[in-house]
Order: sequence, then C-alpha cells, then structure tokens
Amino acid sequence: MPTKIASFLDEKAFEAERLRLDAQARDSMAENSKREMETNSEDDPKAWKWVIRKRIWDLMEAGNIAQNPRPVHHRIPNFVGASAAAKMLSGLEVFLDASCVKVNPDSPQKQVRFLTLSGGKKLLTPQPRLRTGFFSMLESHMLSPSTINEACTSVGVAKYGSPIGLDEKIKVDLIVIGSVAVDPKTGARLGKGEGFAELEYGMLRYMGAIDDSTPVVTSVHDCQLVEDIPVEKLLIHDVPVDIICTPSQVIFTNTNIPKPQGIYWDKLSPEKLAQIRILRELKSRIERETGQKLPCGPSEKLPPTAQRRRK
Repeated sequence: MPTKIASFLDEKAFEAERLRLDAQARDSMAENSKREMETNSEDDPKAWKWVIRKRIWDLMEAGNIAQNPRPVHHRIPNFVGASAAAKMLSGLEVFLDASCVKVNPDSPQKQVRFLTLSGGKKLLTPQPRLRTGFFSMLESHMLSPSTINEACTSVGVAKYGSPIGLDEKIKVDLIVIGSVAVDPKTGARLGKGEGFAELEYGMLRYMGAIDDSTPVVTSVHDCQLVEDIPVEKLLIHDVPVDIICTPSQVIFTNTNIPKPQGIYWDKLSPEKLAQIRILRELKSRIERETGQKLPCGPSEKLPPTAQRRRK
C-alpha cells in the first residue's frame, strides 16, 4: 500500500517528483501524437483522436480559454469557468444523491473534488497515472475546514487519503471524468491519450463498485464540445459520458455507446502493465482464479513512472 506523506520535506519531494514525471510523460505523448498524426493511416486507430485533441488544445490556448497549468497540450485542459462548470455539476440530482463520488485528479476538476468533500460525501480519487498505488478515499470527517482545499490536490490526496485496494467493498454512485473533447449528441469522449480513465473504470467494474447504471459525468468548456468524434471508430474500452457540464449548460447525452465491462487485457501493452503494480496484481489474481493465462496487447513506448518506495 502507498505510504502517506509524513513531513513538509516529503511533500515538497512528492510534488517535485510528480511535476518532473508529468513533464516527461507529456514529452513522450507529444512524440507519440506527432508520429501517429504523421502516419495518419486508416489502420491506425489513434491518429484521428490526436487530430481532434490538437485542434481543441490549440483553440483553448489561442483563445486564452486555457488556465494554468499551461500549455494545456497533452493534459486534461484547465479552463476559464471550470469552477462554474463544477457548480453546474454539483446541482445535478445524481450528485446530490451520491454518497461516494469518484473524481479524476486533474486541475479542472479540483473544484468538483472540493464540492464533493465540503458536501459531506466520500471522495474516491486515483493517484495520477496510478503511480504510487490505486485509489485513495477521503472523507470530510477526516479533514478540517482548513485542510479540505489541500486534500483536493495530488499532495493532499496522498497526505490525507486512505489507500483502497482491490478487495475493498465500496459502492461508487457517480463518476466524474476529465475530457479533452466530448460530443454532446452521442456522449463520445476523448481523454488526453494515456488511457488511465479507462483502466480506472475497468478496475472499478472488476471490484463491483460500479455497473452500467453508474452515471458518468464530465465538466468541460463549451469550446470542447465537438461533433466529429466517429462513434464507429471508438475502441471497446473507451468510456462514454452520460452528462456534460459546461460553465453555461448541462447536457444529458442519452448515450447508447456501450460502457466497458472491465479491463480488456488484449489492449493493454506489456510496458504499461509493467509500470502499474495494481494491474499486475489484478492480472495475477484473475489468472490464479481462472487457471488461464490472460492475453496481452501490442508493445508500445510509454512515459516513465515514479520509482515506488520499498516496503
């Protein structure tokens, strides 16, 4: 299990390491996206996604819609009005009725995490890129009014959260997911291209924490609404959204895109599997339980992950 941050020096080191690795990951993604867009072949299932992502990132930067951290390229982009979109989200019936909300760790959803905790709900948040473990659970009674805001950051999650393992019996009532682009007519969504939202979703399905009826919501700027995501080109593990919240509107997509049913091991590269301990644990467990070896996906070049502390 991940170790909680215990000192100010540890917090500084944790954040410095996170920022360093994020920069390396973005550089790697930039190289991958450039290569795939230059190829842009019909056989490449990812090239068209990078074209749409780049268009949105460029638009947000050129229009000064982007907010720090900038540039927003190769991130779930923070945007002007993110707090207003979070307020829209917090007024949804599915949010008000939820006891436990899973929220992505990215900057534009920080206010959603704050509203979840300040509303007395349980907050389930993954460590960025699942580097130091799996999920952390935070509850308002664990925090003081002065620490809730800090608990909404990556450092705060590690500092105040309780680690959650694969055997934890939890029920997630609502999933909030970050997006680069989303189609309001179909609910088709594009993330930043690393696939961690899909992995997190698949693992929660395995745990029985969510099912097809669990609502998936995203908060984005209105300029991130697109109409050119080809549903027929989506992959089986791509997660669609049921509701979109922008600073100006709430959109119910009534999506009919099937939600992933778990981890699709034949899509998971050996490199990514090697980098994420919780995935290796899950794969080993399933293979022991079934007595069958799971398939593995094609190799790919991946950004580095943090060195995990020895127990």
